[in-house]
Amino acid sequence: MYSGNIRKMQVAAQPGEAVKYSLPIGDEQIDMTALVGSSIRVKHSQQIHCIHCQTKTKKSFNQGYCYRCLIKLAQCDTCIIKPENCHYHLGTCREPKWGEENCMQSHFVYLANTGTTKIGITRHVTDGISSRWIDQGATQALAILRVKSRLVSGLVETVFKQHIADKTNWRTMLKGAPEQVDLISLREQLFNQVEGELDMISSEHGIQALSMIDAQPVEITYPVQAYPDKVKSINLDKEQEFEGTLNGIKGQYWLLDNDRVINMRKYAGYHLEIEV
Repeated sequence: MYSGNIRKMQVAAQPGEAVKYSLPIGDEQIDMTALVGSSIRVKHSQQIHCIHCQTKTKKSFNQGYCYRCLIKLAQCDTCIIKPENCHYHLGTCREPKWGEENCMQSHFVYLANTGTTKIGITRHVTDGISSRWIDQGATQALAILRVKSRLVSGLVETVFKQHIADKTNWRTMLKGAPEQVDLISLREQLFNQVEGELDMISSEHGIQALSMIDAQPVEITYPVQAYPDKVKSINLDKEQEFEGTLNGIKGQYWLLDNDRVINMRKYAGYHLEIEV
């Protein structure tokens, strides 16, 4: 039996191995990968605490924050979702120090196969893999550009998404492993389509604002024994208790028997009792 407020699942990945997951709950970490195939019972105690200030809150916003933190923190500002609207350079950032440490740093633009191909941005690529790719359930990913700031990454993404999606269809992602895509060919095709727009961004933000990356795609596998045929989402705000066999984990989702799934990241800050 485990009990406590949860956070988003932590991930670790090595080339050629399935992703390893652990769930922070209270002061403990549950090895979730080891529990695939086990029966699990989860109960929500109807207590929620903000993942930033730990204040008790009746409602969670933006995957774990109280309303006060939602409107105060830079990490909850709308420009995090739309980085092309970054306003640090205007002097209006909610937390300039946080902006310097997180937004005024280099970012990567990438292609990923999450059931459909998409463009995206990420801060970190460690040992060739980004945790963001895993959180999105990507089975293939390829870093294609390195840019100097979050603003520039958003401008570049905006150019690319005229030709390719920038969102993950989570239902499609959970229904199985997609067919492989030639991401190298897709990268070259897209570069040909956006060459002029990228040159304009370089002209405005400096010749070193973005640089192409000559990388190879990475493949990511997940600890899944069976995928759902028809996805049925569990909502902890309506269904305070559920149980079943954990058939697998992909992205930030648990895949249970009877086609049920739950996005554990959505419930960061919720106080749960988990019995294995």
